[in-house]
Amino acid sequence: EPPKKRLGQHKAERVGILLLEQAGDLEMVCREALSQIKDGADILDVNVGAQGVDEVAMLTDAVQMLVETVEVPLCIDSNLATALEGALKVYNGKALINSVNGEERSLKEILPLVKEFKAAVIGLLVEDSGIPETVDGRLKVAERIFNQAAALGVPMEDIIIDPLAMTLGADTKSGLVTLETIRRIKADFGVNMTIGASNISFGLPDRHLLNGVFLALTIKAGVNCPIVDAAKARPIAVATDLALGRDDYAMRYTTVYKERQNL
Repeated sequence: EPPKKRLGQHKAERVGILLLEQAGDLEMVCREALSQIKDGADILDVNVGAQGVDEVAMLTDAVQMLVETVEVPLCIDSNLATALEGALKVYNGKALINSVNGEERSLKEILPLVKEFKAAVIGLLVEDSGIPETVDGRLKVAERIFNQAAALGVPMEDIIIDPLAMTLGADTKSGLVTLETIRRIKADFGVNMTIGASNISFGLPDRHLLNGVFLALTIKAGVNCPIVDAAKARPIAVATDLALGRDDYAMRYTTVYKERQNL
């Protein structure tokens, strides 16, 4: 079955991803999913990982219920291959898997599922020794993921790279590394990219301000499917698109404004 919605190449607002972590109460999962869709999320990232939860069974149940409840695409989020496989079996359409990375185990366990279920996948720029501190180091991990995927017949357009944002509280230069990594990946590979923009502000005050600034910078650099709380980040994303000349006659900007004002 064809995907319910393809990822856009430019407009960041169209590809916001909701982080959804609820363990046990599937009705609560559905209520939260519908709320986030109303707020503008275009993809729901479904993660049920929590202490004491049977992730294999719960992830399949959550995906099954969401398939019957919502029409937006789902991002199935787990680092357990068995949990991903069970959820993928009940999903209709083209799923997004979160995630694969440059570690040998991940490449061997996750990429075959991407191929088998004709899914798309988020690629984290992490290797066995950790997250590279340099732009070139992260680019090498991206190349490893692309090469392994190509060997299995997974097309590059089905890979969404996450360049990884680290907290500025620990290293005030880390944001520059992430932004340059985004720019280089866009220039060298032209693939879709995601980012958990709020990671940048861990441990710092006034997080919403810092998150919004960094989100705008990542969109300018090339991110087009950020991992966000849709209600908070959608206005920032559409404002950024307008400032970058991606919103003719400010149509989406004014539409989102009217929705927020209930006009």
